[in-house]
Amino acid sequence: MEMKASILVVDDEERIRRLLRMYLEKEGYIIEEAEDGENALRMATETDYDLVLLDVMLPGIDGIEVCARLRQVKSTPVIMLTAKGEETNRVSGFEVGADDYVVKPFSPREVIYRVKAILRRSSATAYLSKDASSSNNIVFPNLIIEHDAHRVTAGGQEVALTPKEYELLHYLAVSPDKVFSREELLKDVWNYEFFGDLRTVDTHVKRLREKLNKVSPDAAAMITTVWGVGYKLEVPK
Repeated sequence: MEMKASILVVDDEERIRRLLRMYLEKEGYIIEEAEDGENALRMATETDYDLVLLDVMLPGIDGIEVCARLRQVKSTPVIMLTAKGEETNRVSGFEVGADDYVVKPFSPREVIYRVKAILRRSSATAYLSKDASSSNNIVFPNLIIEHDAHRVTAGGQEVALTPKEYELLHYLAVSPDKVFSREELLKDVWNYEFFGDLRTVDTHVKRLREKLNKVSPDAAAMITTVWGVGYKLEVPK
């Protein structure tokens, strides 16, 4: 029997929590709620949710800080909820490891779309048989990406990545030595055409390098900056 995904909805406005709960439960998700940052952080740390929907503006600890602290201990996917025009908050959210964002006032259909997209990427193994082919594996001397399992191994050790970090690495690895501009990465990996949010790409590349570097400096060095252009995954000769 298929396990239902569990989602923590965090917002200080009860009507928004109630609206999100109604639409998400209609899709079959298990919903829990928090109305402030302190409770949200405690619940998200103690419980293995499949996703956290996190408002930026919260009493006490704000959503940016909650996401930053959560990222220190877990890779739970996070979708930030931001008010229209709060571009700075969106950038800050990405910088601390958020995977996506939805702008208020939001369309419930957009929220469902974003939630499903994130959960699809983070639980790709749910629909695979044990005999799944390994043809989707990408193997380099210091880096192995098992796409069916969404598993990354560097220097013989598994690396815990957020869905967006994984997707960025896989996107680069599929076309080794090809240079991608920040605009291309933003459009293809984030599915957005931002203007002025290019730091999002830089921040994720930085976090990706840091995680890889902890277990394999050689693997981290494969992600190369091409100054004035963008990034590529360079295969050691």
